[in-house]
This record gives sequence, structure tokens and C-alpha cells, in this order.
Amino acid sequence: MDTLSPEDRHRNMALIRSKDTKPEKKIRSALFRAGFRYRICDRRYPGTPDLVFPRYYAVVFINGCFWHAHENCRYFVFPKSNREFWQKKFTANRERDERTIRFYQEQCWRICIVWECAIRGKHGRAKIEHVTNQIIAWLETAEEPLLVITGQGG
Repeated sequence: MDTLSPEDRHRNMALIRSKDTKPEKKIRSALFRAGFRYRICDRRYPGTPDLVFPRYYAVVFINGCFWHAHENCRYFVFPKSNREFWQKKFTANRERDERTIRFYQEQCWRICIVWECAIRGKHGRAKIEHVTNQIIAWLETAEEPLLVITGQGG
């Protein structure tokens, strides 16, 4: 049972941003300080990646654990109310993510997916630095076509 009224729940959900989230801003800032330049949420690219590195033929998606239904993650809890709606929503989100990944793989672009749990929680700055270093190493070595960065929560 939801502890908020439908109006309050609607208001809370409406305040959640789809771009310029705190995890995105932290990763962007760290990469910029490291000298990397990128495009932000460029709608010309399928799936509107959070970061696009045209020079490296690479895209970075920073996924929220709740919205992308990160399995076995402590930050993803299936809502107790309106279960049918949420099941459809999460299924559609996952299918869209899979289509987007497949598109970039077919175009020979490299994909990095950073899960929110990788940078959230205790020691946040150290986690951000660690994830940033992983992304930098991945960008500079053209070996891995798909890099998934997840935290202890997932």
C-alpha cells in the first residue's frame, strides 16, 4: 500500500528528471576535468545517450537502478501499488535499452553502461573517481565493445 496520496505520488514522480541527474553531472564533471570532451544527451543519437564521444565512437548511458529495473540491486524495489503499470513500464524500458544497445553494436560503436549503484552510497567521491578511471581506460583502449559498470548493490 502506498503511503502517499495519488496526488502527492504524482507530484513526486513528476519532479524526477530524465537528464542532468546528479549521477550524470558527477561523471560528466570528472571526465571533463580529465580532459575529455563529449556531447550531452544528443537527440541525434538513438536512445539519447547521456554522453557521446564521437572521436572514440563511444556512448555512455548512466542508468538509474529503479527506472531500468536493475536486477538483484538494493536500489531497485518493485512498487507495491499499481503493479501492472510498473511491470509494463519496466519491461518496455528494458526492451528499449536492448534495442538501443543492439543498434550501437551493429554500427560498431562502443557502449558503456554505468549503473547508479556503482556511484551511490558511502564513499561516493571515491566511487565516482573509480568509475571515471574505468571509463577513461575503456575509452583509451579500443578493446571492449561493451562495458557495464555496476556497484555492490547489483
